[in-house]
Formats: sequence, structure tokens, C-alpha cells
Amino acid sequence: MNITTKNNVRILGNERADQTIVFGHGFGTDQTSFAEVVKGFENDYRIVLYDNVGGGKSDINAFSLARYSTLNGYVTDLLDILQEYQLENVNYVGHSVNGMVSLLSSIKSPKHFSKLILLGASPRYLNDLPEYTGGFDQPSLDALYQTMDTNYYAWVSGFSKLVMDNHDRPELAAQFAETLSAVRPDIALSVAKVIFQTDHRGDLSSVNIPTFILQTTHDVAVPESVGDYLNNAIVGSKLTKVKAKGHFPQISSPQEVIDAVRSFI
Repeated sequence: MNITTKNNVRILGNERADQTIVFGHGFGTDQTSFAEVVKGFENDYRIVLYDNVGGGKSDINAFSLARYSTLNGYVTDLLDILQEYQLENVNYVGHSVNGMVSLLSSIKSPKHFSKLILLGASPRYLNDLPEYTGGFDQPSLDALYQTMDTNYYAWVSGFSKLVMDNHDRPELAAQFAETLSAVRPDIALSVAKVIFQTDHRGDLSSVNIPTFILQTTHDVAVPESVGDYLNNAIVGSKLTKVKAKGHFPQISSPQEVIDAVRSFI
């Protein structure tokens, strides 16, 4: 299958630039979630955007429960994109689940990556108390899955407001709800289970790419303790906590993200 069509790959920005930035979106969003952030880099960098299979304008026929039963399916897709476009030493900005996807990809094929920027990323969403606080317990996740399964669009409305966490700007939650509603409910449920049940803490010590961790001051999906954990577990990493609230600072506070990322790359 043509990887450009499969993942709706788009090349923007300065095609003659020496450096490339690849943006990878999180669960329930698509590449448009980086629209405002891209504006801060398009004059000086080549920009690569893509949609995870199952979301955005990716080829829905490419989604397979078997292939995407773990994050490895998304890792393979990302490496296929980088190989297809002959991209090496890229700066990768990965939001949420795609933070972990880029991290795993860099371990598998380090030549493709120059720097990793993990935006609201988590190696494990489940608590493993007392050693680790991921933010969720299993009964809460089971209830979430049940609601997704029985009343998906009502769940979308509540979940989008909760994780966006900018209640004085309801248009932001509405933006997330729009892309989340566009995901086929059975695919959304399958992907959510993969994300929330995964545990990649054991992979963090294998990262050898300079890594920048961006954490918001209040993220119900990824508490501040997770950012601290990543910083301690990834050798040589840098952690910055921005003032933005919620799980989507690239949407709610794009200039903060632009400034932080630019300072690192």
C-alpha cells in the first residue's frame, strides 16, 4: 500500500532546509492539531505531517486489529514513512502516544532521529503504586471502555472537555471532539485499550537520542509525576514544564510549545 496515501503524509515548510521536523499526533486527533505550531517552524525547517492509521485522513482500510494490537504497528508505519522519504536525523515532535512511538522507533532505528521531543507522553497510564503513578487505576479504565462501547458520542463530549481542560475556551474542546468523533468507535475503543494498557517503562533506558520532555502544569491524562519519571529514566534528557493546562498544549498554547521546542532544536 502506498505509504503516502495510507498515512496521509504531507511535506510542508522549507524544502531546502537542512533540518526536518516530523510531527506525530496523539489519540483522537490528527495532524491538524499541530496547525498553529507548524507556523512557527515552516520558514526554517522542512515539515512532515502524517495521520496515524485509523484517524484523520489515513486509509481506513489499512487498519487491522492484529497489526495495531500493540504500538509496534505504529512504529513500523513511522519507520516506513522515514524510509520512503529518505529522512534521517529528524527532529521528531510526538504528542501523547506518538511520543512513545517515536521513542520505540529511535531504539529500533536510531539513524532516523536527531532529537526527540515528547509532548505529554507517558510510558504507562496505569498506576503501579507505590513506585509509579500513571494517573489511572484499572476500574476507572474499565468504566471508560464500557462508556466508549455503549455510548461513544456522549463519551466523546465529556472526555474532550476533561482532557482539554480549558473550560473558559470551549471551542478548544469542541475542536478535539470533532476529530475524536470522526474516529470509528470500534477503532477508537481498540486503540484506547492498547494505549492505556501499555507499559514501556522498561524501554526508557535504551534511548540514546537527545530527548526533550514537555509537560503541562495540569494534565489529567499524564500527571506531572510522569514527566519527572521520564526525565529520571531517560539518560541525559531535559524536562520543561510549560504553563499551559491540559493534554493539548499545541492547541491551547501553541506559542509556548514553539518557544520550548525551538530552544531545544
